[in-house]
Amino acid sequence: MISPSGDLRVYVATRPVDFRKGIDGLALAVQETLGLDPFSGAAFVFRSKRADRIKVLIWDQTGIVLVHKRLEAAKFVWPRVQDGVMKMSPAQFAALFEGLDWRLVRPERVRRPQLAG
Repeated sequence: MISPSGDLRVYVATRPVDFRKGIDGLALAVQETLGLDPFSGAAFVFRSKRADRIKVLIWDQTGIVLVHKRLEAAKFVWPRVQDGVMKMSPAQFAALFEGLDWRLVRPERVRRPQLAG
């Protein structure tokens, strides 16, 4: 399992990619299709056409890491297919990676404290 920290930036490619692509092909897709830097330390998430597979590309300051996961009895919940990229919180990404519905993960609204005075 990937344990994202609270400051991890996560970008999701909303269109399926050719899952024959490896590290170099996905890094190029990050640059050309998403317009982002694959060496920024962010996590870049890609989906397969059947929505049962996920690939995650992350630069960890020593090399590029590629994680590939296939769900056996379910499909990942994905955003609507459209051109572009979607930003996701680390908590939403953790839910997505576990095969849960990431759309149900929402930050708790904290009321701004009032100063005593």
